[in-house]
Amino acid sequence: MRRARKTEERVSHERWLVSYADFITLLFAFFVVLYASSQVDKRRVGKLALSIQVAFQELGVFDTSNTKIPLSDTEAVPFSQVQVVENAERTSDLTHIVQPMKGILSPIAETRPLKDIQAELEKVLSPEIKNHIVEVKARRDGLVVSLREIGFYESGSSTLRASGRDAIDRLAAILKSHTEALRIEGHTDNVPIHNIHFASNWELSTARASDLIKDLIDRYHFEPQRLSAAGYAEYHPVASNDTAEGRARNRRLDIVILNPPAPEQPEQIVDAPPGGLATR
Repeated sequence: MRRARKTEERVSHERWLVSYADFITLLFAFFVVLYASSQVDKRRVGKLALSIQVAFQELGVFDTSNTKIPLSDTEAVPFSQVQVVENAERTSDLTHIVQPMKGILSPIAETRPLKDIQAELEKVLSPEIKNHIVEVKARRDGLVVSLREIGFYESGSSTLRASGRDAIDRLAAILKSHTEALRIEGHTDNVPIHNIHFASNWELSTARASDLIKDLIDRYHFEPQRLSAAGYAEYHPVASNDTAEGRARNRRLDIVILNPPAPEQPEQIVDAPPGGLATR
């Protein structure tokens, strides 16, 4: 009987090409996905970020900034320009804005009166502004007149300097002719204080605000209901406390001329289902 001849199996040395091809294909797909993920519609992302920023600012979460808003919504909004809203200028052009927490449209208070007050103050206080002892600037909650300590107070004292009285007279004359509410804010640097009059910066900042309010009532005959006082010590700086110049800027008394409150919206009766009354 003839014995069957055993066939030899041939070993293939090219099998690695299959795994290599699979790997290259997956790698290509991976980079395609990465590329596609990076090509986000920047205009839409910018508009979304802008909307969120405006909503948070209306809630008082973010301060305003000087960033300019694109004139056309077809141009992309760079992320460096997403923090927005020049409040004083934008609100004068808008008539209504959505209140996010209430979901209703309400008119925005006119800012024109504060612009007029700012122009008057900058005119009568121009010598002090040029000497950098007074600063007038718009803020989200109103117009701020900053009186630097160097021009109005001795260090560690709440008594107004005689040399600063003339500027206060001119300032009070302008504010007396208007009706906006005023908040007087005392601020200090972060250098601890302890003398026979004040045990901390809290007491010094509060005393300066309270003393000016007393002056406005007794000397200039302001209506007390227009006034309020606040002492913030070193916790609301406008500059770094790491330098002498920064600390000097932080030692100040801010007179905040508050924005007029928005008028309340009367309730309106709307159609209701039978048996009920609806209002909005």
